Amino acid sequence: MLKELKEFILRGSVVDLAIGIVIGAAFSAIVNSLVNDVLMPFIGWIIGDKDFSNLFLVLSKGSAPPPYDSLTAAQEAGAVTINYGLFVNSVITFLIVAVILFFIIKAINRFRRKEEKQPSQPTSKKCPYCKTIISIDAVRCPNCT
Repeated sequence: MLKELKEFILRGSVVDLAIGIVIGAAFSAIVNSLVNDVLMPFIGWIIGDKDFSNLFLVLSKGSAPPPYDSLTAAQEAGAVTINYGLFVNSVITFLIVAVILFFIIKAINRFRRKEEKQPSQPTSKKCPYCKTIISIDAVRCPNCT
């Protein structure tokens, strides 16, 4: 049973999948950092010093009365909130990943089309005299000689 498990794990597709998951997790961390640490502070600065991670709507007040200075303060007070700022961050993260994956897929498709366009070289030809199929490299037909 352990031998079968080892064979399954060492198959190429399982190893490729594991590598893809690890690279995807690392890529996700990079994109999250790009959105949360670079883009959103810049966008917030442009629209008037807003921190998108602290944009929320209070549905039900908590133990302390509103207004709450931050999302953390609202959550500590037990308030029920709609965290639309975090949702905006997630949407922007998704859009960045989607655009990058689109360009990767586009490049792969272009590479595949380029490979498909190259015509394959013929390996045989017809003898002009007896019309027998012969090798493309043949100088004389074996039937006609």
